[in-house]
Amino acid sequence: MIDKCAIARVAAREADRFRAANPRAFAHHAAATGWFQSVPFHWMRDWPSPVPIVAASARDATLTSIDGQTYDDFCLGDTASLFGHSPPPLAAALAQQASEGLSYMLPTERGAALSERLAAMFRLPQWQVTTTASEANRAVIRWCRGITGRPKILTFNGAYHGAVDDAFVDLKGGAPTMRASLIGQIHDLTGTTKVIEFNDEDALTAALAVGDIACVLAEPVMTNIGMVRDAPGFLAGLRRHCDATGTLLVFDETHTISSGYGGHGATHGPKPDMMVVGKSIGGGVPCAVHGFSAEVAERMAALNAARPPGHSGIGTTLSANALAITAMDTMLAEVITPAAYDHMLRGAARLVAGLEQAIASAALDWHVTQVGARVEFLTCPIPPRNGHEAKAAMQPELEAAIHLFLANRGILLAPFHNMMLVSPVTGDDQIDRLVGAFADCVSALKE
Repeated sequence: MIDKCAIARVAAREADRFRAANPRAFAHHAAATGWFQSVPFHWMRDWPSPVPIVAASARDATLTSIDGQTYDDFCLGDTASLFGHSPPPLAAALAQQASEGLSYMLPTERGAALSERLAAMFRLPQWQVTTTASEANRAVIRWCRGITGRPKILTFNGAYHGAVDDAFVDLKGGAPTMRASLIGQIHDLTGTTKVIEFNDEDALTAALAVGDIACVLAEPVMTNIGMVRDAPGFLAGLRRHCDATGTLLVFDETHTISSGYGGHGATHGPKPDMMVVGKSIGGGVPCAVHGFSAEVAERMAALNAARPPGHSGIGTTLSANALAITAMDTMLAEVITPAAYDHMLRGAARLVAGLEQAIASAALDWHVTQVGARVEFLTCPIPPRNGHEAKAAMQPELEAAIHLFLANRGILLAPFHNMMLVSPVTGDDQIDRLVGAFADCVSALKE
């Protein structure tokens, strides 16, 4: 247990150190009066530093700030740059595409190759492109409701599926409720979204037995409330119950693409009916995809042919633009490869071993969770089994102090939790520096 006074002492000292080392960041935010809260997107205020670091450039797994600080980057744009910042093949392809046009609202020759690469990597034959994973999840929900004729979806408490209204239903005291933090939410979606705890097969069985759920929308491993691993047999049971009740199984693999080549489902099973991948698939260029089985594609085609003319409620003008197609095709052809995953998984194993040794040496009752190239330390003794337990285990003040300590020593973690990503270009020296800084932080907290 870390004393609260020690947390406050370390946090105050590190805030002072940050202020002294980053004068240009403070000047930048003071001058950025045209942005709401001095940033172009309000999430950027969620970093634990007194003001956000202001980036100047990034390459591979290193980020440089306008204050001249260099960082070993284990945040990697919160997965957007999972395979490294600006891989040279991607940078060259984007520059070439920029000279040939960015968006036509027409297919390109390169798109045909991309569809084949997607099918080969993720083992689903049919694909569509959107601008974000949030948009892809919304599209999938519409398709699932449309082809099943069922009104409801099922999600897991604490899961993350982007800016999708239907997924913002939480469990509070065992009862579904709209998430309290939502801005401007007026519609109560608890009537059309069922929510249960992850790894609760009894609740899953009961929920699906009614026969009114179009799809289960799931991360195969929960990643955004701390990482919550699937219990042995749970995902196989999920697949089995969906099959038995005619419910479509959708995996949102935007984060769990870290598990291995083809994502978690292709690496560990089971195979979903539909899946969503965003963020890293374009190397940081805004784009996402959703794929589906041949049987689902047939049902989608029949629905599309039978509906009245007009907007389907799916897609935007920029969906599948030429720049996005080129970005994804280049990434799948030259960057997101089995060899890249070999490097990532070796590095993640090195990181896990180092963190576990540091925790053991400090006699702390913390633990480390790994999902392929995604690693997280949790400041609790027992790995959470569901969203409720994961949220209860969070210690925001302690975690913020650790993040700021590491940032002041040139290490960036994801701001929203204790997540670290190992890319194909992350070096062993970077991993060792993170482990060393983490051990130093723990020692400072125990003084």
